[in-house]
Amino acid sequence: MNDQTSNIHDVLSIGVPVSDQDLALHFYLRTLGLEKRRDVPAPQLGGRWIEVAPAGASVTIALVPSRENAPAGVETGIRLKARDAAAAHAALEAQGVEVGELLRWPGVPPMFVLHDQDGNGLEIVEAA
Repeated sequence: MNDQTSNIHDVLSIGVPVSDQDLALHFYLRTLGLEKRRDVPAPQLGGRWIEVAPAGASVTIALVPSRENAPAGVETGIRLKARDAAAAHAALEAQGVEVGELLRWPGVPPMFVLHDQDGNGLEIVEAA
């Protein structure tokens, strides 16, 4: 093991730049059903340090204020698990969330893309 990385042992959070932290918090809590883990002032970031996650998840999503070198509206690479991707797709679509086509390929779990209030892309993937 490399001595310089021996202290790194897990992923804590993934930052998602958002233009309005209150709107983002509402979307991630009310629309996606995640829970708030942390919400503290962070004036050095120009806002707050907010972390949300699915119940029981160890990795959180940090809703950080967007800025010039970290604009909102990116493909995050975040893949959230759902027990039933089709049901999640229908529920989010009924709430007016921008969702992509429910994709089904042989040997690959069903999945779809969704976008938050800033256009940040996430994916929902079916997993037991």
